[in-house]
Amino acid sequence: MEDARVIKIVRHAMPAVVSIAISKHLKDIEKDIPKEYYSGIPGHPARPTKGPAPGAAPRITLPDDVADAHGMVQVGGGSGFIVDPNGLVMTNKHVVNEPDAEYTVILSDGRTFTAEILSRDPINDVAILKIPANRLPCLPLGDASRLQLGQSLIAIGNALGIFRNTVSVGIVSGLSRAITAQADPEAPPQEMRGLIQTDAAINPGNSGGPILDRNGRVVGVNAAIVSGAQSIGFAIPVNAARRDLADLKRWGRIRRPLLGVRYVMVDKDLKAKMKLPMDYGALVLSEGPRDPAVVAGSPAEKAGIREMDIVLEMNGEKLDREHPIQDYLENMNVGDEVHLLILRKGTQIPVKLLLTERK
Repeated sequence: MEDARVIKIVRHAMPAVVSIAISKHLKDIEKDIPKEYYSGIPGHPARPTKGPAPGAAPRITLPDDVADAHGMVQVGGGSGFIVDPNGLVMTNKHVVNEPDAEYTVILSDGRTFTAEILSRDPINDVAILKIPANRLPCLPLGDASRLQLGQSLIAIGNALGIFRNTVSVGIVSGLSRAITAQADPEAPPQEMRGLIQTDAAINPGNSGGPILDRNGRVVGVNAAIVSGAQSIGFAIPVNAARRDLADLKRWGRIRRPLLGVRYVMVDKDLKAKMKLPMDYGALVLSEGPRDPAVVAGSPAEKAGIREMDIVLEMNGEKLDREHPIQDYLENMNVGDEVHLLILRKGTQIPVKLLLTERK
């Protein structure tokens, strides 16, 4: 992409890109901080309080001047972008997933607003915030389904939580990528599918910022990087985010359809290992006592689906590792009728059900 076009796109987009500051109350931080941790702020070492209980680890107290006048300490940051002139901001779900935290949106002109979390997508790593402002610049949403390998992209965000309005340029390196990611070491892993891979530099803090095409339209939301790798970043296609925004405006929340089964995709290796009759389909399987194969009260349970059933087809389409159930649900809505073909003990059984809303 030629320099003049990049400069024009960035100049137009920058006013709609925001930084998101994550803050927690000092007292809440001190409750959870381990004894070996120190604030890391030069000249302000953490100090243990007096008189810990016998055998207990000393409690750490951060210096008073670490917090602001309201006793709040910034503990992280991310990026986002304005999608509606009346104050709707899109970002990643993992950016605004900190318990007991407050979120402040910082506009490119320096204005700050306390943000309200309107909705978090239960499947995709997308969240929508609201700030008390209007007549704001916003970014147009494009169509990620039209992306092609090698196409130029521009990423904008709050790199490392420090360098605001950071711009990087790259290309589409891959499409429909699937990864397992964790927002932090203590968070449960989450499978993310259908992602855009790019070599445009994405760093911690860029999360939630926009990926733009050569027309200045948002085609993705910065989402993940591969630790230890170079020039490998991932973005959520904007089509999922666009639907979230439409749901929010219509229903007041993000609605996602629920089928109600836990499963593992079958291939030749799994067929041989478990002596299954087929080398494709989705094997309905529990993940432990607390995660049953079929969710209680779900459409799958009401339709009579059982553990060890193999779902062969969904609306006439064959299911395999490249085409799992999740990919088909991504294009469906609450209330849609679904036709499944189930294999149970050598017998194929057609099943019909209605998708309900995932809570």
